[in-house]
This record gives sequence, structure tokens and C-alpha cells, in this order.
Amino acid sequence: MPRQGQNEDQIQHKILYTYSALVYFFESGGRLMDILRKEFKHFATSHNILGLTLPTLKAVQQKKHCYTIDRARQFLKFQNRINEELLKHKVITDNPFTKWFEKGEASYEQVKAFLVQFSVFSNLFLIAQLKKMINATTLEGMRESKEILANEIGVIFNARLPRSAESKGEVELAMTDKTQNDEVDPQLVSTHGTVEGGKFRFAAAHFEWLYNIAQKFGLSFHEIGKRRHGTKETLHFCDELARLYGSEDYATCMAASYAVENWAAAGFWKELIGGLQQFRVKSKMDFPISFFTWHDRIEDQHAAHTQEELEEYYFENEIDEDQFLKYGNEMMDGIYVFWKGLTVIARVT
Repeated sequence: MPRQGQNEDQIQHKILYTYSALVYFFESGGRLMDILRKEFKHFATSHNILGLTLPTLKAVQQKKHCYTIDRARQFLKFQNRINEELLKHKVITDNPFTKWFEKGEASYEQVKAFLVQFSVFSNLFLIAQLKKMINATTLEGMRESKEILANEIGVIFNARLPRSAESKGEVELAMTDKTQNDEVDPQLVSTHGTVEGGKFRFAAAHFEWLYNIAQKFGLSFHEIGKRRHGTKETLHFCDELARLYGSEDYATCMAASYAVENWAAAGFWKELIGGLQQFRVKSKMDFPISFFTWHDRIEDQHAAHTQEELEEYYFENEIDEDQFLKYGNEMMDGIYVFWKGLTVIARVT
């Protein structure tokens, strides 16, 4: 009911004003972040600590306990070692399988064999992620691992505050029953938000997205995803994930996680997508590739979060740099063995 003395025009004006204010608030968020980035960049440049993430720079600027200028410079030296001794691993810089696959030269049988091995990795990754969750050293760490695990098995991210109308639309579409058989298009599932308050859908499980592709190649459910279908190279990779990524030792787990997320964000998803797109055109087969495009969209976020996690751990704890690089490279080696095994299947030299 309108208050006394207010007519409908005044009420409509207030509603429009409030709506405009809210729109400005959300749209200006990006401009405020730009201002903060410039402020922190100036601070970092003046203290010769350029290269740290924003949360770390903020902590250093505010003189949070352990976040000193000297510690920041020490970390940046360590980061240089990581860049040279870990992130130049051949699985990132020279992956023969993905380089070949991207060209679209794979045959029907080669794509089919690739899908089987990738399905084994995708399914057995759940074991490593579960171990990482169980072995978390803090409640926050456990919850972060649960976010990934729950999303993997079908809980759609719930974006509480939309980045834009587009991202809001993604979530709304993903949460809507669009078909009678309860299908979920990965292209419409948000890559932002949290599983808390999210909706569980069987068809939103990542393995089911992969199964949808496998069916187009004549593969039945019992022919994919199981350990018995993995080559020795694929199983070595999965076992290394469980040993390192799911390690009880947090430093080992963090090094492996850092390796995995930076490998995943380095571009191999795009190479696979390019190859599958070309194969679709060449073969005139119609099959979904949203499993791959969704993961490509989310990996940069994972890598950024892993970087922030590493910086936080480095500033607040003593870290054995040599051990970190050792376990990180062991994880990279395990990943490389997986791809090397696929080159044998595809007869790529």
C-alpha cells in the first residue's frame, strides 16, 4: 500500500531509481576492481614485488602477520624457479599427442580409443579428489575439495551474485528442466559460484557428459570409465594422482595440485576441442563436445585459485622449495606418461 501523500507516479519513480541504483552497483563493480588493481600495481611496482596475486598484495600492503616485503621478494624468487623448473615441463611445452590431435587427423577408431582412456582418467579422478578431501588439513580446505568433488558428480554451481545477465542466464537455464529425459547441456551450466545451494542433477555429472559422447562412437556404459579398460600408462597416471594429489602430506598434495591445475590451464583442452571439431566436420558425425568446452572455460579459474593458495601457504608457513618442485615434477611426469600412452594408441611419433 502507498504511504499517505504518495501517488503512483512517485512510487514508480522510486522503484525505477532503486533499480537503477542496483544496476549501477553491479556494473560499477568492475570499475572499482580496475581502480583497486591499479592501486595494488602501483604499490607492487614501488616495492619491486610485481607478480603477486591481488589477495597477497593486499595482505602485504596491510602488513598482515608474516606478509612482509622481504617475504614477498623471497616468494617471487621461488616463483621464478617454479616457472623455469616446473612450468616448462614437456607435458606443457611439447605434448605430441595433443599437437597431433588438434590437426584433426585422428580416425574414428583413434578418437574412440582416446575417449575410452579419457573416461578412465575422468572416473578414477574421483578417487584422488576424495582422498584430497579426506586428507585436508583445514575445514576450509576440505570444503574447497568438496566443491570440486560435488560438482564432478552432478551438483551445479549456484552463482549467488551474477557476474552479468549472461552468467545469470546460464545458471537459470541449467537449473531448468528443459527436456522430459532430464538432460543437462554443459554449455548452459555455470562455471562460477558454489555447490552450496546448488541443484543436483544426475545428468550434470561430468562422466555422464563424456558418456553422451562415447555413445555416439558405439561405446556402451560398461565399456568406459572402469579401471580394467585403462592402459598401463593411463593407470599409472591415475595412481600418481591418488598418491600425490591425494597425499596425506599437505605440501605434497599442494605441489601436485599446482602441477595439475597449471597443466590443465595451459591449453590442452583447446587442442582437444580443435581436433574434435575438425573430426566432426570431416566425418559428418554429430556428437556433443561440451564436456571439453566446459572444462576449458573453468580451468583458468582453478589455476588462479591454486596460485593464491600457494602464496598463502608460502607466506604463512615454512616450505621446502626443492621438495615442492620434486613432487610437482613427479605429478607432471605422471601426466606425461598418460599422453605418451595415447600416442602409442594413435601411433603418433
